[in-house]
Amino acid sequence: MLEIIYQDEHFVAVNKPAGMLVHRSWLDKHETQFVMQTLRDQLGQHVFPLHRLDRPTSGVLMFALSSEVASQAMPMFAGQAMEKTYHAIVRGWIEEGGELDYPLKVELDKIADKFASQEKEAQEAITHYQPLCRVEVPYSTGKFPTTRYCLMALKPKTGRKHQLRRHMAHLRHPIVGDTTHGDGKHNKLFREEFAAPRLLLHASELRFVHPFTQQVVVIRAGVDAVWKQLFIRFAWDLAVLS
Repeated sequence: MLEIIYQDEHFVAVNKPAGMLVHRSWLDKHETQFVMQTLRDQLGQHVFPLHRLDRPTSGVLMFALSSEVASQAMPMFAGQAMEKTYHAIVRGWIEEGGELDYPLKVELDKIADKFASQEKEAQEAITHYQPLCRVEVPYSTGKFPTTRYCLMALKPKTGRKHQLRRHMAHLRHPIVGDTTHGDGKHNKLFREEFAAPRLLLHASELRFVHPFTQQVVVIRAGVDAVWKQLFIRFAWDLAVLS
């Protein structure tokens, strides 16, 4: 059963578990569980995804309840009408917030995009970031006896593939658990010492003006047990996520 965090006659949103694919893909033929099919069975009706979350990312995932609603709402997600807030744990301490305007080249999939051209222009990519909490742990990942980490609030202003992961890596503060753009030493530390064997990126909030009621809708997704035990371990207050 998926946790439904918003539902009306037009839309439904769930708190996607980390590690679950949004929909069936020929790239993951061995997988048996997908958010789209699970939600369809749970509601007893078809659902239409309006955006995507990477497989390792948890949090707010929204669907339309009809193809007509989907066709009207899709441009909202393609544009900047949806305000998304993510939380992530990154390597190092970031002293103050800012906005990173750093174009990203289209990231091609090794299998699905095997014959695609690599010669595409870099696309505009903008992320607002804000540090929330810091911790210094008594474990070495290099030349120092301790290692520092930071809890970040991230707001993507554009929707490029792996944008937050790539932007934080560009700032030299990769997201913990990122096996593509991150740092293996930190991923291993969190896996072995903090029981956190995955990407620490969570889609916490989605805010938009409802296209049919014109009301402001705010959808929030709580973090799971892996996140909660990290907050206890680092003496962070869960209230900072809301």
